[in-house]
Amino acid sequence: MIDKVASAFENKDYVTAAKLLKQLLKESPDNPLVQLYVGKLHEVSGKYEKAEKVYRQLLRDSTNTKIVTQARLGLQRLTQIEQHIRKDAIASSMSDPDSKETAVLILEPIGSELKKEAAQKLAQIMQIDPYTARLSLPSRGWRLYRSGVLGELKFYGEQLYNAGIPCFWTGLTQVNKIEVFQVHYFKDFTTKVTAVCENQDKQLGSLVFEWSEVTALVQGLLPIFEEVVDLDSRGKLQRKTQTQDYFHFCDLHLPKRNCILRLYDNGYKFDKGVAISPQNNHNTIRISWNGLLDFLKTKLPQVKIWSDFTPFAETMLDQTDVLQHIKSHIHLFRREQTSWDAAFQLYSCLIFVKQ
Repeated sequence: MIDKVASAFENKDYVTAAKLLKQLLKESPDNPLVQLYVGKLHEVSGKYEKAEKVYRQLLRDSTNTKIVTQARLGLQRLTQIEQHIRKDAIASSMSDPDSKETAVLILEPIGSELKKEAAQKLAQIMQIDPYTARLSLPSRGWRLYRSGVLGELKFYGEQLYNAGIPCFWTGLTQVNKIEVFQVHYFKDFTTKVTAVCENQDKQLGSLVFEWSEVTALVQGLLPIFEEVVDLDSRGKLQRKTQTQDYFHFCDLHLPKRNCILRLYDNGYKFDKGVAISPQNNHNTIRISWNGLLDFLKTKLPQVKIWSDFTPFAETMLDQTDVLQHIKSHIHLFRREQTSWDAAFQLYSCLIFVKQ
């Protein structure tokens, strides 16, 4: 009867082949040749996962060289089919005129108990080894997983999301459309809030809003680099760049106005506007800044505080192809350019877009 199955496959009469195999599976369910044709039937029927499972089982259990060879060829065909499907799907995603803009794909944190299964799915979707996939899955905070064109990242992102891997993707055009206002100080906290601030054209003015408009509070530390002289292992003087301190930044998101209010410790004028905390000669900028943050948090008890900027930044500081598209809107005096400023802008804007 197996010869009739082979003949049916040669004639592409898969209906007859299916009927014959159904009978053979009752009579000889463990026959490797029967299983091989079952795998082929799954393959021609578009049931690729089932076909792969059968072929891999034959590779593990069969000692017949011809069957092992046929199973291996079957897996090769499935790989080629998957590549064609992937190529067509990406081409379809690229049909949108906006699909060619630069974009990012972000992986969100996943519990350690779910990582093993998630890593296998990530490996299969992205065609990488499971060990590399597991290392790519973050446990805390976001990770910039890939940059590229929006259409392609949308394709991968949808596959990952449908596989239960938390992620999101966005084009950088949307990120760069968000306005950033540099807050000098708050002038009024009565019925509404008045922030004295500069717009992106460095024009000074006031923005009046209500606390209920704020949807996120984003904190971040941006390093201050200084060139220092130190001794190397041989006792010789050498110059190197070190982190000496940090600037403290805080963004308030107002999505209804498509804008971010940005404050930082050395830029906020604590001697003007509403007194946030008792001022005296012993107050340092850090004490005043902490008092300002505490005050903002009391006014925004229901708003989520985002403070995982540093681990996110560390995953993307070398992604200059992405960061060069980001205008940081951070006006610090720096002797040399650094990726940290654009990284904070991207982090804050991704939160803005995600929410």
